[in-house]
Amino acid sequence: MWMMRQAGRYLPEYRATRTEAGSFLDLCFNPKLAAEVTLQPIRRFGFDAAIIFSDILVVPYALGRAVRFEVGEGPRLDPLNSPDLVGTLNGAIDLGKLEPVFEALRIVRSELAPETTLIGFCGAPFTVATYMVAGQGTSDQHPARLMAYQHPGAFAKIIDVLVESSIQYLLKQLEAGADVLQIFDTWGGILPPREFEKWCIEPTRRIVEGVRKVKPDAKIIGFPRGAGALLPAFIERTGVDAVSIDWTAEPKMVRDQVQTKVAVQGNLDPLLLIAGGSALDQGVDDVLKNFSAGRHIFNLGHGITPDASIAHVEQMVKRVRAFKG
Repeated sequence: MWMMRQAGRYLPEYRATRTEAGSFLDLCFNPKLAAEVTLQPIRRFGFDAAIIFSDILVVPYALGRAVRFEVGEGPRLDPLNSPDLVGTLNGAIDLGKLEPVFEALRIVRSELAPETTLIGFCGAPFTVATYMVAGQGTSDQHPARLMAYQHPGAFAKIIDVLVESSIQYLLKQLEAGADVLQIFDTWGGILPPREFEKWCIEPTRRIVEGVRKVKPDAKIIGFPRGAGALLPAFIERTGVDAVSIDWTAEPKMVRDQVQTKVAVQGNLDPLLLIAGGSALDQGVDDVLKNFSAGRHIFNLGHGITPDASIAHVEQMVKRVRAFKG
């Protein structure tokens, strides 16, 4: 078991380190401090995996885009909201800009117990592109979806650059000590089936294929949040070894059509780590009942929220660890 966003603002030790670092990006690009916050939830909860502390938007940064994080408002980028602006996008990633991430991976791997997995990650091309087009997150990622309809060639250029950049970035993470890779497509589930195939499945397939061309034994987890009934197609066509599922996934479909083919990771509703009590116990038990008969990594259906209770995380960990099957 581990948790998405397990190194984060719900931990007082993280908040102290973030203050020491200054800005969010300063923390991402300080190898010593990024390694420290990666290790904090392992020390506190003894999770089976650490995921390197970074952000999906370091890839646009390494492509020469201006990236900043406004306090209380989230990421801001220079938008690529027209075909002319897309023409200004660098075609090649500068991996030198991401050397602090690789150094943080090396530090963490040297300090982790051998049996604790180290996870590297990137954002899926569609999800990263939504921020690059709009210049920020939006409620329904309308700007990127509209560009994909109106200017599919320009949008495809962004996706193509992100696919190749992600392959190189993930390979360097493996070289630096990552044991497993995860590809986060937080916004893939907002796409209709035809567009999901084009902008979620196909780019992920190309990344998996590109990584495995160099590292044939690379283990890769996909997370197409909100994919629902499209999950079987996602795992069949992308070639991922495991898939994360959000808390809305229908358990029987996942058991019958997904877990029989790949490992499943998830899918406790993060709100239960605020609610606590019997609701949390029931939620944990439901996840274990639904998926423990097959290959399963206990996790959340998305990231832990800043207002989650540490006591409730401890309650969850204890209940999962006590499970006998």
